[in-house]
Amino acid sequence: MIHVGLTGNVASGKSAVGRIWAARGIPVLDADLLAREAVQPGSPGLAAVREAFGEEVVAEDGTLDRARMREIVFRDPEARRRLERVLHPLIASLHRRWIAERANEGTPLAASEVPLLFETGLEDEFDVVVLVDASEAERLRRLVEERGLAPAEARSIMASQGDPAVKRSKADHVLDNDGSLAELEAKAIALLDHLRGGASA
Repeated sequence: MIHVGLTGNVASGKSAVGRIWAARGIPVLDADLLAREAVQPGSPGLAAVREAFGEEVVAEDGTLDRARMREIVFRDPEARRRLERVLHPLIASLHRRWIAERANEGTPLAASEVPLLFETGLEDEFDVVVLVDASEAERLRRLVEERGLAPAEARSIMASQGDPAVKRSKADHVLDNDGSLAELEAKAIALLDHLRGGASA
C-alpha cells in the first residue's frame, strides 16, 4: 500500500484536496479527527491534558474546551509544545492503527491529512508527501473573508506554522492553490492518477 501524507499550512486547501480524493474512492484520514478522538470525555488523553493545563480547559459538559485551549497555545509557544508532548504519541498510535486496518483491507493507496506533518517530523512515516500551498496573501484572505477570523488572529495562526518554502523543498509533490477550486480539483485529480499508477505498478 502507498501511504500518502497530505499537508499544507492553514487555509492552503489541503482539506479540499482530501475531499476531492475521498470522493474518488481513496481512504483519507483527517488527523484532526484523531486529535478529537484522543481527548474524548473519559479518555486518558483528556485526563493528561487536564493534568497539564488544569480544569480551565475542560468544559462543563466534560469535553475539551477547544476555544480556550487554542487561545492558550497560540499565545504561549511552550504551552503548545507541552500540549504536543501529551497528544502526539496518542494520535500516532491511533494513526498506526488506522493504517494497519487499511493495509489489511488490501487498499492500494491511502492518504492521511496531517497539518503539522513537517513540524512534528513525520515525513518519514509516509511513502509520498504532498504539500498543498498558497501564497501568504491568499491564505490570509481566506482566513479573514471565508472563516471570519480577525486579521491579527489569522496572522498569529499563520506565524505559528512552518515556513512554506522549506516545506516545498521537502515535499515529493506540490499543488499550488492560488486559483479557483476547479483549478485545484484538476491538479488534485491529475496527481491522484499519477499516484494510483505508482500503486498499481
